[in-house]
Order: sequence, then C-alpha cells, then structure tokens
Amino acid sequence: LRERTIHHSDAGSQYTALRFGETLFLQELRPSIGSVGDAYDNALAETTIGLYKAECVADDSPFRKGPLRTIGDVEEATAAWVHWYNTGRLMHRLGRIPPAEYEAKYYAEHRADQPVAHK
Repeated sequence: LRERTIHHSDAGSQYTALRFGETLFLQELRPSIGSVGDAYDNALAETTIGLYKAECVADDSPFRKGPLRTIGDVEEATAAWVHWYNTGRLMHRLGRIPPAEYEAKYYAEHRADQPVAHK
C-alpha cells in the first residue's frame, strides 16, 4: 500500500529538494508532482485541501468543539468532517445524494445480476 501512496503538498517547489525527495523515497511514498507536466490527481488534492480548510479547520467550523490546541483536537474535527463528507454531503453530480449512498446504490445495482459463488 505504501508504495502506491501519494504525498501531496501545496508547494510543489519542495519536490525539487534532494533531501525531501530522498525522504519520500525511503518512506515508499510517491510525490504528487513528478516531472514537468505531470501531477497525479493534484487538482483533486488541491480542491479537497481547500474544502478541508474552509469547512473543517476554519474558526467557525461546525466540526470543531472549540480551539484546535492539540493534535487530538484536529483529529477529532477531521474525523467528524470526513464522516460528514462521505455520508451527509449532498453531491450535485451524484443526483444530490451523499457519496456513501451513491456507492451503495451503485454496487446494489451492479452486483444484483452477478451469480453468488457458493463454497
């Protein structure tokens, strides 16, 4: 799994630092930005990070229970936001239903016609 994990950073210039690249390599992580002109899902990562900053860690976020003073505070807010993002957020492209609901519907429709293997 780790060799397929992509590290994303807002600042692509850090990927030019030899020590940073070596650290990623040793941790079996791929940079989100490689050579000139390629970026593995960089736009998606940028959009998600922007939503996270605006919706989860902003001072007026409903996912916070006060100031973010510890890593635990950030983790708690993040877990609540990710849960909402996947199960409560209405997504226009999915017919204004949450992603988890759409996924369940998709698999129910596409697996219903598949034979069940018996062992």
